[in-house]
Order: sequence, then C-alpha cells, then structure tokens
Amino acid sequence: MTPKAINPGAARLGGQNRIRLIGLCFTAAFLAIAGQLINLTVFPRLEEENPRPAVEDRLPRPDIVDRNGVLLATDVAVASIFADPAKIIDIDEAVELLTATMPDLNAAELRRKLTTAKRFAWIKRQVSPEERDAVYNLGIPGVSYVNERRRVYPQGRLAAHVTGYVDLDNKGIAGIEQYLDGAGAIYTASLAEPTEHRSQPAETSVDIRIQAAMIDEISAAIVKFSAIGGGGIVMNVMTGEILSLVSLPDFNPNQENKNFSKDQQNRMTSGVYELGSVVKAVTFAMALDYGTASLESQFDARYPLVIGSARIDDFRAQRRVLTLPEVFTFSSNIGTARMALEVGTERHQEFLRRVGLFDRLQTELPESAKPLLPRRWSKLATATAAFGHGFAVQPLQGAAVVAGLINGGEMITPTLLRRNEEEARAMATAIVQPSTSETLRYLFRLNATQGSASKADVTGYRVGGKTGTAEKVVKGRYSTENRLTSFIGAFPMENPQYLVLVMLDEPKATPDTHGFATAGWNAVPTAGRIIERIAPMLGIQPEFTPEDLEKIARLEAQEKKKD
Repeated sequence: MTPKAINPGAARLGGQNRIRLIGLCFTAAFLAIAGQLINLTVFPRLEEENPRPAVEDRLPRPDIVDRNGVLLATDVAVASIFADPAKIIDIDEAVELLTATMPDLNAAELRRKLTTAKRFAWIKRQVSPEERDAVYNLGIPGVSYVNERRRVYPQGRLAAHVTGYVDLDNKGIAGIEQYLDGAGAIYTASLAEPTEHRSQPAETSVDIRIQAAMIDEISAAIVKFSAIGGGGIVMNVMTGEILSLVSLPDFNPNQENKNFSKDQQNRMTSGVYELGSVVKAVTFAMALDYGTASLESQFDARYPLVIGSARIDDFRAQRRVLTLPEVFTFSSNIGTARMALEVGTERHQEFLRRVGLFDRLQTELPESAKPLLPRRWSKLATATAAFGHGFAVQPLQGAAVVAGLINGGEMITPTLLRRNEEEARAMATAIVQPSTSETLRYLFRLNATQGSASKADVTGYRVGGKTGTAEKVVKGRYSTENRLTSFIGAFPMENPQYLVLVMLDEPKATPDTHGFATAGWNAVPTAGRIIERIAPMLGIQPEFTPEDLEKIARLEAQEKKKD
C-alpha cells in the first residue's frame, strides 16, 4: 500500500497552531498570576482594604507633670508588629524567622495566630527600634509594623498611685490617667503617624520632692517596725491640694505585666480603715460646735463605761475624772464616748453628714471607697463610733475632714490638680464655727507638747496632731495582735498650712519601743521625721521660742556626752 503523501503546508500550519496554543496558555497563566498580584496589592476588596489594626488610636495624651513641671508621664513613638495571615506564603518559615528574631515569642501561639482566617493578627506590641528593623529586614510577605504610642513614666514608682497607668491601647486604667479620659481631655482619631502633643500638660498638685521624702520615711518605718504596709498624705489645708499621696507596697507603671496584687492597691483612697485619730478629732469638734462641751468640761473616766453587755475602757486608764483637754491628750475612749452621748445619737449622725462622712469622697482618682458605718445607730453605736470603733473611712477622706476642722472651719474637697486659694474659697463649705476650729488647733498643739504626739513635735515648726491605734478585724473578730496605727497633724499650728497623715499597717514592737506598738511609738516619730524634711521645701520658716532653744541646748549636750 502506497503511503499517503503529507502536505508540508498543513504540517507547518499545525505546528504554528500548537505554538499559538502553548503561547496562549502561558499568556493566560501569566495574566492570571498578574491579575491576582494586582488584586492583592493594588485593588484589594473593600472589606480587606487595610489589614492594619481596626482599632481607634488616640491623639497623643497630654503630659502629666508635678506642680514644679517635673515630668511624670509622657508619650513616646513605638512600633508594633502585625501580620496579614492570608499573605504569608510559608507559615513554618515565618514562625522560625520571627521567633529567632524575637526569642520571647511563643512559637505555638504565633503559629495559631498565623493560621487564622482573619486578615489581621498582632505579633508583638510596642517593640524596640532594633526589633522593628530586624523584622522589617526579614522581608516576610504579610508581616509589617504600624507606628503607635507608648506611655512612659520617667519617675517610675515614685508617683504610681497618683498617675495611674494606661493599657496597650493607651487608654487610662487608673489614677489621673483614667481621669483624663473620663474628663474628655483625650480625643480619638483614626490611626495615623504620631504627631506632636496638641494639649497643655496636666499639671498636678503633687510635689515630687515631698513625694520622695514621704516614700523614703514610710518605707524605712515599714522595715523598722516590720509592718505589712503603710501610707501617707501631705495636703495644703487652705486649698485642698494634695502635695503627696503614698501607698506602700506600690508598683512600677512602666512594667509590662500590670497584674498587680491587692497589697499594691491605693490604701489612701480605695480602702477604708478605722482611724481613731481622725474620728476622735471629729467627735471633739462636734461637741464643741454644738456647745455640749467646752475646755472646762469634765468627764468621768474612773470606771469603764458599760452599755448593755458592752464595756468601753481606756488603753492608758487614768481612773479619775478628766478635763476635756485631758480626754484628748490621754486619748480616752471613755471620755470621748461620754462626749458623744451628751450630743445625742441624732445630732451625732447629723454632724457626720455635715462633714461628709456618710458619703463617698469624689476626687480625680477613680479608686474611691465609701465609708463603712454602723448598721444601726443605737446608743452603743454612737459611743463606739465616737472613737472610731466600727467606723471606717478612706484615709484621704479623713484627712480632708480634719483639714476642714483646723483651717478655720471650711470643708474643701481635696484635689490632685493645681488650685489656688481663691478657687478653693469659692467651693468651700462651712462645717464648724471659727471658734471651734481655733479650740481644736489648741488641742492638737497641746497633744504634741504634752500628749501622745510629742515625738512629732519638730522644734521650731509648732506641730500639732492626734494619734490613733485601732485593732484590725481578723476572721470577723477584733484582734489585739493586729493593729493599724495612725497620726494626723498639721503645722505651724497657730496658722496651719499643711496637714500630714501617716498610717502603718500591723507595725510590731521593737526594743526601742519597750514592747509597745501603738501610734505614739511608730506613726508619730515617722511623721516627725517627714515634717523635719519637708518643712524647708515648703517654705515654712522655723521660729524658736525660749523653750525651743533650751530644748536644742539639752539635745546638743546629750550628743556631746555620747561622743
């Protein structure tokens, strides 16, 4: 059979068609790839247009400064690493490279984030510039960074309970930081590059020098007396400005893990305590203002006061009739209870309402505890509440009340922001007569010269104050072994400018205290050392009486004998 002849033209045409087909296939494939690349890079779907964090960023927060302009909190620009899992080609390689560059990353957790169906996942927030550059240089598709802001606290722990802190998204969580958000000082905006601060600094009333001295002395007292904690306040009694607020143990607001313990809470505002030093001063002011007592009044303290099955006695029982000044200087529970009973239960409650002790104190700090009052105001409740038993208040609230009692009788809400005397007078509320305030100042000063506050009487500064030692409630019962000691006072007492409160939680006796652990042996001398350090900073000039000069001469003579 003769083979069929092949047409050369047809063969050539078939070959060309195959070449065209192959070319078309390559072109289609190329166009598909190019189209996908364009789709991913130039024309993404609207819902996936920007896989960057879909959260609101905030304009730079205002700086927080102390009353002298010392920086307490500010923003710094940082970067945060994120990923678009849909764009990552090789997850295993990405995990290996990222964990090698940032060893603190958890590989399993990172892999879980990169295998999600979502278009956005944080890899690490607020990284260092070196980490940002190292990750960028890896060139991993789908991994990039965004500029954010990080809040830093240059003074560290020094004013932690005042400034508070923010979360990773720069939102205030506690302290002045939370107040700034709530007060509307921070405004939101879409995510953008960091810009300059657009608002004036938040100027606090705190003096960081006073704060440092307070922390130093209270920390030393906690160690010396083996206390579990402590705190203190310095306040301008004429303006209500808080120059120092200390609560120990404290915390470092710069640390990343902010799971703080209960012991690190702000004891000065978020906890309530039975502060006999505060409540007894209120009882005296009440009796003096109602006219049921005067400096010439006497109270029978020969025997314990029995009400029903309860028995009220004194720690330093004198077993005699005491004058009103003696009730104050001996801190007689019997005399103070009798004083309140003469006023009467109804008027006692009315006075406590007048000075604000039935209400929660509202300041810039969101952490604020409500007073703990007796459930039923019986005769016994009036007697025991008179000296602080079963009546607990936050220390800052107690300090504010005492400031109002000794500054001429005007209650001024305390503040952590700057305030002048004119502004303070405009908001002041009269709580006692000026004559009552004058008598109370006399009693405070008398207690420093002749009573339980003598170890706070810094020569030249005319200190006055009241001590308090309260048994703590442990497992539902008052414990004689667990005490809270406090001192609240002011200086100079003839015209008080500054109030000082010191509180120690469960201080122990030492050989120097001869077995005593009451306020006069721990909280009072601590307050004395604080006043000695801060008075010159506050511009209070010492004035020496002949008695002061004799005292200085005796002390110098004693020092020479030691040498």
